[in-house]
Amino acid sequence: MIEADSIVFPWGHKRRYNSYGEHFKGIFGGRVQKISVDAGFSCPNRDGTKGFGGCTFCNNDAFNPSYCQPQKPLQQQIEEGIEFHRKRYRRAKSFLVYFQAYSNTYKPLNELKMLYEEALRHPLVVGLVIGTRPDTIDEEKLIYLQNLQKNHYIMLEYGVESVSNKSLQRINRGHTFEEATMAIEMTANAGISCGAHFIFGLPGENRKQMLESAAIISKLPLTSVKFHQLQLFKNTVIADEYLENPEEFWLFTLEDYIDFIIELIEKLNPSFVIERFAGEVPPRFLVTPPWENIRYDVVLQRIEEELQKRNSWQGRLFNA
Repeated sequence: MIEADSIVFPWGHKRRYNSYGEHFKGIFGGRVQKISVDAGFSCPNRDGTKGFGGCTFCNNDAFNPSYCQPQKPLQQQIEEGIEFHRKRYRRAKSFLVYFQAYSNTYKPLNELKMLYEEALRHPLVVGLVIGTRPDTIDEEKLIYLQNLQKNHYIMLEYGVESVSNKSLQRINRGHTFEEATMAIEMTANAGISCGAHFIFGLPGENRKQMLESAAIISKLPLTSVKFHQLQLFKNTVIADEYLENPEEFWLFTLEDYIDFIIELIEKLNPSFVIERFAGEVPPRFLVTPPWENIRYDVVLQRIEEELQKRNSWQGRLFNA
């Protein structure tokens, strides 16, 4: 039996999963903190290009920090973000600007250049993480980002959400999983780091289907993954659907989710860096009660303790 205290896992440290924090320590030699900014982007399923209303689960206010407001100049958001995070993470010396809200490649390239390069002018900013959709990227933008990363760290983070086209249609994503796969492959072929976000617990999906998605996700040329359980935010279509027909939803309890996510990552490609295992927002945004009012760092601790108890790790059952 392999014990974590007697080996170093393939990712080069003794945590039982390929940790995002450890990954960046390896790149930058110390802690690097992400600063969210809201640069006033929209989405093609909001402005009528592909639809209206956006994703049925979306309420960006639930994720935006207090300093992150689109009416504020970008440099002000960055300065306030650095100050905000320095109080909590005193070891952070360098920062990545995280273009988070909505689809942050959904503007003409000349406008993107102005925003990205303004963010990179800050002396403490070493790179960008750009959250976006797979249908708002193209070769011209990738060539520009390819050149930009010669002197800066660049990552594109795609909202994929599900490998099921039926689920994507139900939540009004406006793109298919095949489009997501194509965007991820284009990004990887351009040599740009690529992350993907997935939600577990979408209506119509069962545990077996979600666990089987590990094999599909593992084939993608990804750098990192971010996993969230379905959370129902106030003032969203999916929350109204839940209140009208709660029997159509199967929401994870904390214990269920810990068991599920460990089973999932046992099957997951061990080369993938895991940024998050679960989502957390202020309780005032939620229609359903949060998990026992437990913060994410405690959820992470519980997951790591359970991995230790089971003597398991990311990729233990991975079949290349």
